[in-house]
Amino acid sequence: MLKPRLLGVVLGVGLCGPGTLAGQAEINARDAEIRFGGRLHSQLATSSAAEGKSTDFFTRRARLTLDVRVSPLLDARVQPDFGGGKLELKDAYFRLKFDRRLRLSVGQFKRAFDIFELNSSTDIVVVERTGRIDGVGGCAGPEGPCTLSRFTEKLSYSDRDIGFKADGSLGEHVTYMATLTNGTGTGGADENSGKSLAGRVSVRLAEGVVLAANVSRHDFVGETADTRVGVAFGGDLEIGGFRGGTHLQVGLVGGENWRLATPSANEIPRFLTWQTILSRYFPLEGERFEAVEPMFRASWGDPDRAVGDDSGLLLTPGVFLYVKGKNRIGVNLDSYRSGPDTREFSFKLQTYLYY
Repeated sequence: MLKPRLLGVVLGVGLCGPGTLAGQAEINARDAEIRFGGRLHSQLATSSAAEGKSTDFFTRRARLTLDVRVSPLLDARVQPDFGGGKLELKDAYFRLKFDRRLRLSVGQFKRAFDIFELNSSTDIVVVERTGRIDGVGGCAGPEGPCTLSRFTEKLSYSDRDIGFKADGSLGEHVTYMATLTNGTGTGGADENSGKSLAGRVSVRLAEGVVLAANVSRHDFVGETADTRVGVAFGGDLEIGGFRGGTHLQVGLVGGENWRLATPSANEIPRFLTWQTILSRYFPLEGERFEAVEPMFRASWGDPDRAVGDDSGLLLTPGVFLYVKGKNRIGVNLDSYRSGPDTREFSFKLQTYLYY
């Protein structure tokens, strides 16, 4: 039999479930207010690769989000994820909101780099950011397909890490973000005494048009146990927004492919990658479905500019059907070509529950 206090917690979580999507209840916990939410993304993926799974069902994400508010100055977030059959901590930070010009965060969060990684998985219109096709490798350094998100994630220029973050708005047109982190990602303790830096500045050129520049400096341990550094630069342009008509995102990133570095090399091989995603959100009349959104992605990457015929191109047509808000069903067909003769395909269907 449940104890009264435990029963109260269970009932409280129940109040924050799908039945209160329009206005989720808040629970008082000591000196804070906690708001519960989450997401559940379930995927079917196929692969034409000889070494890949021809079909695969799995839970891509199963996250519980706890947003904590202590005062107008202090808030926080804790976000465990149970996707892929394992427990992993995603966002976990303590944040001081001094004003719109300055917010300081301590904990685990996304590094201040490219727009494609900073966008939430509840918003993006690609099922897999990296274009992952099971059984496909070959991209020198990051492995997998040579796509923008594969480079930035696997070379640790983007994605989550542990440290400090400062962000805010400077006037009506400029926003900034800067992070100082361990460089080892979400895996825990740092592996050396070095730290990784990333920064991003965005300028609103007109209503719905934002241009941004970003830089990331990642420290890593070389083959001789010495600390080395890789640097990447990028920029992106965004026109429109999610679920608001036509939406275009274009990004370019270049830098050092440090996973190809060798102890005897004076220079680290350099990579170059670009990506564009275009979609159009069409509202629907009726009670069952809210909108439909066709989309298209093109992502190209070259892992070593000094070597020929090693680049790859990913093309992804798809469509998303919205039930309500961010609750939707998405379909992508990833077509990846590397070299003159290699082409692989992956059909992906994913359901998105947002609560």
